[in-house]
Amino acid sequence: MMKKLKLVMIALLSTFVFIACDNSEAIQDVPVEAIDLKTAETEAVIDEVSDETSVIIEEAYLTEEYPNTKSFDSERYLPDCVTITKVITLNKKTVTIDFGEGCELRNGNFVSGIIMLSYEKNPEVATKTISYMFENFYFNQKNVAGEGIILRERSNENGNPQSTKTFNITVTWADGLYAKKEGKKVREMIEGQGTNAWGDNVFLITGNWTFTKRDGTVLSAQVIEALRRELACKFLVSGIIELNKNNNKALLNYGEGSCDDLATININDRGEREIHLSNL
Repeated sequence: MMKKLKLVMIALLSTFVFIACDNSEAIQDVPVEAIDLKTAETEAVIDEVSDETSVIIEEAYLTEEYPNTKSFDSERYLPDCVTITKVITLNKKTVTIDFGEGCELRNGNFVSGIIMLSYEKNPEVATKTISYMFENFYFNQKNVAGEGIILRERSNENGNPQSTKTFNITVTWADGLYAKKEGKKVREMIEGQGTNAWGDNVFLITGNWTFTKRDGTVLSAQVIEALRRELACKFLVSGIIELNKNNNKALLNYGEGSCDDLATININDRGEREIHLSNL
């Protein structure tokens, strides 16, 4: 009788061990999601910062180099609270864009601090290389640090003004959270050139970059559908960015063209989540 009981106990124990091992293997087979919702939201914020600073730099450049164009018409895109100064040495021009303690842009974004530009002073060349850096600069209460280079073409193959920006910026939130973005963007002006109003300016943006979180996690990003920026709108109105990390994918979709703060995030094809960019 005891012998039979021992055999039953051994069989039960073996079954338990088998099930435990099987469950362990099943748990290990569950894919670990390397991209979470918060990460995708953070990318959206930094993309907004990157794009808006591009607008500021280019509008300040036009204000300085072409004062008789629409940048100086009845209402410039850059508000009256900004101070633009220049220093010329030999063939080099240094331009300081100073927003002081705080300044609201025409589209409602709030900035403070300084962006400094440096470039060759000859305005007649077909292409211009502009170096820039940030000094105690804040965008909607987030600190922006870093530098970059913009290659500005007066006319691309489509006959449109185009800028290729190579950048390396770090954005830090008030609570100490930060993230870094490094890569390249191409920004083509497709509407608005030659008119007397900044509000009709429209740009298409492509590019790719790496996105690094505070914990060291690195993701790659690629514009897979050109981002559309209408200067009269505070947010991107359309286009899709794809984020990738260890065979995991997230799509950040800015919509179909409406001027609103809505975007969607779809992680690993598990369904879209709507986010409000103004809340990030």
